[in-house]
Amino acid sequence: MRLLLADDHPLFRLALAQAVRAVAPEATIAEAGSFDEAHAALAAQPDTDLVLLDLHMPGSHGLMGLATLRGEHPAVAVAMISAHDDPLTIRRALAYGAAGFISKRAGLDELCEALRAVLSAQSWLPPSLRGAVAATATAADDRALAARLASLSPQQMRVLGLVADGLLNKQIADRLDVQERTVKAHLTAVFERLGVRNRTQAGVLLRSLALADPAGIAEPVAGG
Repeated sequence: MRLLLADDHPLFRLALAQAVRAVAPEATIAEAGSFDEAHAALAAQPDTDLVLLDLHMPGSHGLMGLATLRGEHPAVAVAMISAHDDPLTIRRALAYGAAGFISKRAGLDELCEALRAVLSAQSWLPPSLRGAVAATATAADDRALAARLASLSPQQMRVLGLVADGLLNKQIADRLDVQERTVKAHLTAVFERLGVRNRTQAGVLLRSLALADPAGIAEPVAGG
């Protein structure tokens, strides 16, 4: 069993690792302090079973990071971890493919219970939030965009993620080691599936995936 702990707070990663070892002592644990590190770790170990992802970590771009990992590695379960216990945020994360929500306020017992659930392919929400999340409707825009993102191929998701990072076509081509015309072809397909005409409209769409940071600072997406 292989897990990836993706959080920019070393002390919380330590707590997560402690919970993982209590539940699955034989598991192999990798760590990442930024979304780029998490992305690279999954590319190197695509047989990872579970990612615990802080949606507010550097480079995650809110729900875009979650959608990217799910799009590129659909067989890998991704559970979100956050100190932000907002039912609407949780409901949106579930719509974009999260296997559940684990609160950073949880004690060791609850962490272990949550890990047992997600490692058993069950969705997990803290008991105290289940009622509020169930009563929160998923917006039609989120459902539609989640379905469109899910229709993209892994390579198209990589291209879209680099667009979100503000890279130009030539830079994307260099990063992916492909020809620029290949990038243009991917973007044409991506824009068609997302229902947009150009990068500007794609940027507006991607900014809708940004989340309010618990510290009160929203992370910009796609040139925002």
